[in-house]
Amino acid sequence: MTQSSPTKFPAANSAEANSPEANFRGPQGERAAILLIAHGSRRAEANADLVRLAELLARDPEFDIIETSYLELATPDIPTGGRRCIERGATIVRMLPYFLSAGAHVVEDLEAFRVTLSAEFPHARFELCPHLGLHPLMVEIVRQRLRETVPSP
Repeated sequence: MTQSSPTKFPAANSAEANSPEANFRGPQGERAAILLIAHGSRRAEANADLVRLAELLARDPEFDIIETSYLELATPDIPTGGRRCIERGATIVRMLPYFLSAGAHVVEDLEAFRVTLSAEFPHARFELCPHLGLHPLMVEIVRQRLRETVPSP
C-alpha cells in the first residue's frame, strides 16, 4: 500500500455563498465537500492523477473542500477521505467515483461506503455522484485522444 499524509487542497477563494444555485457549496449554513474516489494502484504515478485532478479543481473558488481517496491498493482509503471532509467542516460530502464503468465497485462497494459514512456522521449527508461513464463529453474526449495518437486527415 502507498502511504500518504492528509492532503488539503485549498480553494482559490473562500468566500461563502448564500444559495445552492450560486455555486457548489450548498444551501446557506451548509458546507459541501468533494470526495474524489479512484480504484487505486500499486503504482504511485497512477494514483498521482487523482491528486492532480483535485489540485486542478481546487483552483475553482466554487470547490471549498476537496479530498482524494482510493477503493483499494492505495491510501487514503474511502472512510479516511470521508472523515477528512468532515474534519474540514463539511456538512455535505459529494462522493465522486472517478470510474469509467458501473462495475461492482461503483454499484455495490461505493454505496456501502456511503451508508457506513452516513451512519458514522449522522449530522452530515453523504451523496454518491454518478460515475464518469458515457457522459456526453466522453465521446469528445475519446476522439481527442485518438487524434493525439493518429493524426486526422
